[in-house]
Amino acid sequence: MPKRILSGVVVSSNSNKTIIVNVTRRIKHKLYKKIIRRSKKYHAHDENNEFKIGDNVSIIESSPISKLKKWKVLSIHGEKS
Repeated sequence: MPKRILSGVVVSSNSNKTIIVNVTRRIKHKLYKKIIRRSKKYHAHDENNEFKIGDNVSIIESSPISKLKKWKVLSIHGEKS
């Protein structure tokens, strides 16, 4: 089974080797058929503490690293200007 890849914005990088990424997805409401946004926060492993708040990053599924961390940072898309 292929590993999932998600992209989102770093909202916290206070912890050592951990960042929190907010991933927003767009879905259609079942009854009203309007496009709405849903967001979820993921804890991701950042080995070198190189990512800062506001960075757009891609994260990939991995084996569990800790209780909450099951994702690793794959790459950076662009920085906050």
